[in-house]
Amino acid sequence: MNIYEFRNVGAFIALAVVWGSSFVAIEVGLASLPPVLFAAMRYDIAALVVLAYAAYSADRWIPRTASEWKLVSVGGTLVIGLHFALLFIGQQYVTSAIAAIVLSLTPVVTPLFAYLLLPGEKLSRTGFVGVLLGLLGVAIVAQPSPSTLNGQLVGVGILFLAAVSFALGSVLTRRFTVALPAVPTQAWMMGIGAGILHGISALSGESFADATWTPTVVAGLLYLAVVAGAGGLMIYFDLLERLGPNETSLVNYVTPAIAAVVGWFALGETINAATIAGFGVIVCGFAVMKRGSIRRIVSKSDSTPHRSSGGTGTVVVDGNAYLKDAE
Repeated sequence: MNIYEFRNVGAFIALAVVWGSSFVAIEVGLASLPPVLFAAMRYDIAALVVLAYAAYSADRWIPRTASEWKLVSVGGTLVIGLHFALLFIGQQYVTSAIAAIVLSLTPVVTPLFAYLLLPGEKLSRTGFVGVLLGLLGVAIVAQPSPSTLNGQLVGVGILFLAAVSFALGSVLTRRFTVALPAVPTQAWMMGIGAGILHGISALSGESFADATWTPTVVAGLLYLAVVAGAGGLMIYFDLLERLGPNETSLVNYVTPAIAAVVGWFALGETINAATIAGFGVIVCGFAVMKRGSIRRIVSKSDSTPHRSSGGTGTVVVDGNAYLKDAE
């Protein structure tokens, strides 16, 4: 393994650990903070950090055209605002691992929305099979029964809507062709999303007075905002540049395992056979849909890093990238 491969593997593992453990940090914070307000504060901080980096590193970091403002508004509303409001609310009912597993459905659902909403997009029969397998996997994880109506089933349902919101937002943003670089795009989406989260929090009656602050809660918030949010995003863009979107997107299927291990170690969470089986079915759905990409990854024999720029209009948040040239 040459130095470039070692760096790529190390960055991939670091990203999986950071994003997998973020579900545990959410779980810890939810014990003391109102869920949507918690998400809003996370993206207040993350947006400022990424925007500062964008202002320092990008040639242009402020949207100028109507298309650029529409892009960051749609992304901020669906990919950040609604998505993370639902994620933080839903995770109140389930473990870290289950939350990560349900969110891993996002790359499976996204091609369905692309087929329905984008001109020229196609979804083969095997693509539909992949979507159905993903939905079946979520149903297995939810374990619908009278005993789960007020608990796990509710949480999985809300998290499923979070995945749908992200998938829908990622597809709608592909309607816009812009010249704004990817990092500033993410920063503005985060800022707009934070504002929407504060609005949802206020409408739901949450208040700063309801928050209980401890050193652990503050550390968890900073970890989510700076390490998992801003830092994870930077690692992701580096991997995206070196490996391309198909290989990098596989991090989505490592994070649930990390979330399960960290949740067990830090919080004493357990995971049952049905949850493992459901995750396996979701992974099978992803494999069916991405069989061509996976075949190319497995058969690639040269060690030259593949460079694929994130490009303009790329949507990348917590491990999900959707590019116009992605399969």
